[in-house]
Amino acid sequence: MAKKKQIELTIEEKLQNALVPKEEQPYKIPSNWCWIRLENIAEWGSGGTPSRKRKEYYNGNIPWIKTGELNNGYIFNSEEKITELGLKNSSAKLYPINTVIIAMYGATIGKVGILSIEATTNQACACAIVYKNILFKYVFHYLIYQKEAFINKSKGGAQPNLSQEIIKKHEIPLPPIKEQQRIVNRIESLFAKLDRAKELIENTLAQFEQNKMAILHKAFIGELTAKWRKENNIDLSSWENGILMDFCKINPKKINTKEFDDDMIVSFIPMPCVSDIWGKIVKKELRKLGEVKKGYTNFFEGDVLFAKITPCMENGKSAIVDKLENDIGFGSTEFYVLRCDENKLNNKYLHYFVRQKTFRDEAKGEMTGAVGQQRVPKTFLENYKMKVPTIKEQQEIVNILDKLLAKYNKIKNLEQQLEKIELLKKAILAKAFRGELGTNNPDEESAENLLKEILAEK
Repeated sequence: MAKKKQIELTIEEKLQNALVPKEEQPYKIPSNWCWIRLENIAEWGSGGTPSRKRKEYYNGNIPWIKTGELNNGYIFNSEEKITELGLKNSSAKLYPINTVIIAMYGATIGKVGILSIEATTNQACACAIVYKNILFKYVFHYLIYQKEAFINKSKGGAQPNLSQEIIKKHEIPLPPIKEQQRIVNRIESLFAKLDRAKELIENTLAQFEQNKMAILHKAFIGELTAKWRKENNIDLSSWENGILMDFCKINPKKINTKEFDDDMIVSFIPMPCVSDIWGKIVKKELRKLGEVKKGYTNFFEGDVLFAKITPCMENGKSAIVDKLENDIGFGSTEFYVLRCDENKLNNKYLHYFVRQKTFRDEAKGEMTGAVGQQRVPKTFLENYKMKVPTIKEQQEIVNILDKLLAKYNKIKNLEQQLEKIELLKKAILAKAFRGELGTNNPDEESAENLLKEILAEK
């Protein structure tokens, strides 16, 4: 039976199919722009992973990009390289310079990059070879702007996933080509100024962190209280040798919840509610006991919480539990609960101790588990060797540290300025892709004509 002849659409018919219907357009744009879908601005593809069982497929000279290497900027090299044989015997493809890449899977979903080299990618990367009538940098900045929208469209609970089809059907506002260039120029000019400010702030914070670590180091080798010991006629021999579990309980036995009503309201503290910047609990949620008594960590006021997972542990995420609703708290099992023997260990002293970089570096070296999901083993904490001063000297050390570190609080406020810079960037992108940067010329020909040129070549 003869095949039916495929009906060739006219340019006007192709145009109508390419334009996003008015009722599906996300927001209003200038009259000479048009809403289309990402499938119409680029040739899309993905990559692949050569078999890890074949050594001859790796350590070649062809760059092979993974989503963790996407940095919202240019990509100049890759952590791994594959061989011609690996390329030939896998679904990996070689993409040209200026290909725009977006991560489709897992924790990196929505991260973007631009190839400044010819490279291959793994299958978690969606790759766009942008058509010649559209600026690849315009697409790049738009994808960055749409990260949250892509995350919302992703599927799959703990490991959200995008598909190429979801990406290709996503809407993008298309301005005339000259306006695309003006938008890119304005974004990059404004971002350059913000990045300079960000670099200055980060340098200041890095210096602060260095100074703080030096102070903490002196505290825990006895240098900060040398004068105090002399005044009190004691010396370093008063410091007791032991291991951490000699001075505190680690993940002590949970409360017997049978004694309480399941409807009783208690405090709930998930991981994001503990600030790694300030070392404090910044927010508490209220939940019914019945909702949290199973599967969560239990703690009380005065306990020290210490994150066991990467990167939270490395960032010093830890806090002392303060006032709790009905004196009972529950939270993430990704925290260790450290309950001090008040006759041997001051909880503020312990909190300062576990936040020092030296301790965290040692903990990192003992982590177990898959990369990205590693945890500090409980045995590391239990058997951690330490010299502990008397309770009186511990309190003196805490007093000195509180005073010395208080003067850095104003410097630490710079962290908030970093957050403001990121918010400013988002605001700039929002204005850019709405035609609100003051760069649009309404007299320029409609972007629909540009779209017709693209469709005519497809």
